[in-house]
Amino acid sequence: MNRRADPKVRRFGSFELDLDAERLLKNGRSIRIQPQPFRLLCLLTNRPGLLVTREEIQTALWAGDTFVDFEQGVNFAIKQVREALGDRAEDSLYVQTVPKRGYRFLAPVETGTEPVEPVTLSNPVDPHLQKALWANIVELRLAENRRRQQQTMLTIAVGCMALVLVVLILTR
Repeated sequence: MNRRADPKVRRFGSFELDLDAERLLKNGRSIRIQPQPFRLLCLLTNRPGLLVTREEIQTALWAGDTFVDFEQGVNFAIKQVREALGDRAEDSLYVQTVPKRGYRFLAPVETGTEPVEPVTLSNPVDPHLQKALWANIVELRLAENRRRQQQTMLTIAVGCMALVLVVLILTR
């Protein structure tokens, strides 16, 4: 089978998850992600909008004869997925925690030309509109982060200038 003719790529936000090459790309640049978090991200993006239980994650990531601290393992894998996506648990764009139950992938996901839509009873939203809205949300979040960084740098610069001014006044 020709892999080029039928690539398995999932797109969400500015990311591409290439299942054949087992890599994550952001705006065409490769993002480092370990194999286990990669498999977890594949599982989540396979069912966008739906709850993926901690038990399903355990089954997908660890063989039945593997003995690990499952709770810590899942938490660590989720943390690595969030780091790779630049996501935060507090105000997540991609991975929502459903306390004591599991996780839900929030972003609309496309494979090839067809979006992978969440299966919900009350989701009459056009997938193309959903993708456009999601892209705007991501852009707004990035702009907000840049604004915060600029404010922080401006505050530091003003503080340094004030300190230099105080030192100059005291040394005269």
